[in-house]
Amino acid sequence: MKKVIALAAAVAMLAGCGFLKNSTSSNTAAQPTATAQTAQTGNTAVSAGQGVGNALLALYNQYKADGNKYDYKNMQNVLNTVTLLANCEGLKDNYKDKSYLKEFGKGMVASSLGLVTQNNVETVTNSLVDMVKNSEAVQSAKTQTSTAVQNASTTAAGYADTAASYANTAAQYAGALSTLLGAFSGK
Repeated sequence: MKKVIALAAAVAMLAGCGFLKNSTSSNTAAQPTATAQTAQTGNTAVSAGQGVGNALLALYNQYKADGNKYDYKNMQNVLNTVTLLANCEGLKDNYKDKSYLKEFGKGMVASSLGLVTQNNVETVTNSLVDMVKNSEAVQSAKTQTSTAVQNASTTAAGYADTAASYANTAAQYAGALSTLLGAFSGK
């Protein structure tokens, strides 16, 4: 029961704080200029990169604590994995856009406290692109986020369903995340 309550609090906190979904301002002009569109895309990419950098740092710290292993059954790892994937949503559509990738990388470098650096940002970004561009992980994480918010107002059974769905997502990416986190082992 304590785990269900802790999961409920974590999901509510993540959803309420906006960690699982990045958005842009709705106060944009009806016909934005190319410069305004570029700035909006840049802000979205930086914000997404920051979310990924935070999630990577949390995953890496736990990876080290677990003896250089990614434990996809650890609920905190599960939540951080879903957060990471949800913030990779823009990579699925923009993985060929050098400007988007550059801004995304800036966000990762800024928020990962030295884990992602100028020296490895391209490698990390490419690993994330490989994880999401040919998969349904991003859509799954986005759907799960919506489901989690809906379940937050229902029952403990809703939380259990959400937790199971999140755990499934983490399990799908255990190998790719283990490889990515292992690449940071020199830190």
